[in-house]
Amino acid sequence: MQGTKIMLAFVVVTAFAIFHYRGDQAKVQAAGLVLANSGAPAQADHERVVVAADADQDTDSDAEAQDDHDSDSDSDMPLHEEETINRTFALGAGARTLDVDNISGSIEVMGGQSGQAQLVVKKTIRAESKANMEAAKKEVTLDITEQPDLLKFYVNGPFRCNCNDGCSGWHGDRGYSVRMDFQLRVPRNIDLKLKTVNGGFVNVRNITGKFSVNNVNGKIEMQDISGSGRARTVNGSVKVAFRENPRENSEFSTVNGDVDLRFVKGLSADFRFKTFNGEVFSDFEMTSLPARNSSVQQHNGKFTFRTDRSTGGRVGAGGPEIKAENLNGSIRVLENHE
Repeated sequence: MQGTKIMLAFVVVTAFAIFHYRGDQAKVQAAGLVLANSGAPAQADHERVVVAADADQDTDSDAEAQDDHDSDSDSDMPLHEEETINRTFALGAGARTLDVDNISGSIEVMGGQSGQAQLVVKKTIRAESKANMEAAKKEVTLDITEQPDLLKFYVNGPFRCNCNDGCSGWHGDRGYSVRMDFQLRVPRNIDLKLKTVNGGFVNVRNITGKFSVNNVNGKIEMQDISGSGRARTVNGSVKVAFRENPRENSEFSTVNGDVDLRFVKGLSADFRFKTFNGEVFSDFEMTSLPARNSSVQQHNGKFTFRTDRSTGGRVGAGGPEIKAENLNGSIRVLENHE
């Protein structure tokens, strides 16, 4: 079952990569930037930037349906064991990074005043037989790396591709599934690198450092954020609420889901929007940015012209570039009143 999920994720990620890296060749509609004060109630009580409109889709429901499908698949495995891992790590002063590289399960990170990292992992194993259960315990491990500037948690197993052996250790379904759900309390000024693939969400609160957050089949939610970075998923929404507006370029994207970004008053930034089946709304007054010039590449005597087909809008005096992209869903740039 684990193999089926990983293969599904590979297919979806491949499609995601094609969307992003061949987006210039896709039929992405991007109308000119239009600003209008909504005098009457509409979908939202804000000014609206219309980029493209086709159909509304309940993409979060699709993600929930996928989770239900995963649960049905686990029903083929009658044996079930759970374990809770509790650890505390002392973190040194200076630049620090928390790196969580998961495969199946959720990641929750809460920032605080402590100079320590407190880890709680709920490990759930399902297996077809006792032999498969023992194999899961032996083959799937949580590898921990402690360095002065890095704390890394890496879920390892035969599903990981080792480039040296050509993934010879992975043969698809091994008769078990292993899920690890992470909960972490860390210093709020830490930098984050978070990854998961199947059956889980990523939730981050009260972090001021830089961030790189990636999911595949699940949503991303971030609140009380003061840093800059990237948050990307494939099947799920991306919702980020800033306590302090980003000072550096940032990127937020999904394929199937909404992108909701909340900024505090006084925002100055340059936005680049790209969507296919959806609309873009803004609480902030925007002026149009000129379209980017196309790039020209030559290969074997042939020329290729590429454009990103995005629509640009400037808030205030401009500033860091903030990209918001999706395929199916709306994009909202809202004012955070909390």
